[in-house]
Amino acid sequence: MTGRYMGASGDVRRGAIPRARLAAASALVLATVATGCGPGAAAGASDAPPPVRATQAAAPPSPTNSPTNPPTASPTASDDAKPRTAPPRSPSASSTAPAPVTARPAPEPSTAPPPRVLMRIGSEGGQVRELQARLREIGHFGRNPTGYYGTVTADAVRSFQEKRRLPTTGSADVVTWQRLLAVSRVPTAAELNPPTERPVAAPDERCLKGRVLCISKTSRTLAWMIDGKVVSAMDVRFGSQYTPTREGTFSVFWKSRDHVSTLYDTPMPYALFFSGGQAVHYSADFAANGYGGASHGCVNVRDKQKVAALFDQVKNGDKVVVYW
Repeated sequence: MTGRYMGASGDVRRGAIPRARLAAASALVLATVATGCGPGAAAGASDAPPPVRATQAAAPPSPTNSPTNPPTASPTASDDAKPRTAPPRSPSASSTAPAPVTARPAPEPSTAPPPRVLMRIGSEGGQVRELQARLREIGHFGRNPTGYYGTVTADAVRSFQEKRRLPTTGSADVVTWQRLLAVSRVPTAAELNPPTERPVAAPDERCLKGRVLCISKTSRTLAWMIDGKVVSAMDVRFGSQYTPTREGTFSVFWKSRDHVSTLYDTPMPYALFFSGGQAVHYSADFAANGYGGASHGCVNVRDKQKVAALFDQVKNGDKVVVYW
């Protein structure tokens, strides 16, 4: 019985084994199709999650068919044209970065010539006097006209230009002059040629007789008087404390129309000498800077037109009185 059993077993194994292997192979094929494995899956790796095709066009399997599939890390079809490793963003690519500013081209320089200058520092005459009178009328010039274009006048012109939004050059060009004429009236003769900026002092008793240059240090005025009557008056300034103008009664002993100081090498037009090197004369510095300066002892006059007329009227021997 054992022999037959064994023999039968052997017969069975020889006949049965091939059929069992065929059945197992068929079962493996069916299992492979059911799990959706792709080509090249290693045998015995059925416990590992199957890879997902990068180019799969079909919709992903539903959760009921593939409950064990993890989320894929592979790029989708829409990322095909992008590099797998994106380069770092530049600061300009930030969504919060300001839009780039387009540089504007610099304006081309004007080819038009600048307006012609009529008056500037150093100019003098009737037009300068009118300029000063008109500027005084509208509040830009704080003194009486002198007829000389100095730094004070330049500052007044600059103030006017700035208020009218003109180039602030300090020089009176054609445009500035026309604008000034439009906003001011024609000055009167008294405004063009006022006697003095300050009230003329009461004359010293020594000035009441004869032809006298009556010069007051208190009022800083000079009155040209004949027999007690004022013929003309003008503003004057004196020497500093280091070079004071001498006080007293003197006489004109020398007239020099175009005099130049040999000691200081400065012009002294219309000089009327009365005490050593001290004289009454026109001073461009006084006309330009007013009482901010001082003379070297002379009596400075800032109105050139008036001192020129005075020079023609005064004679050698006429009295000069300097007093407080």
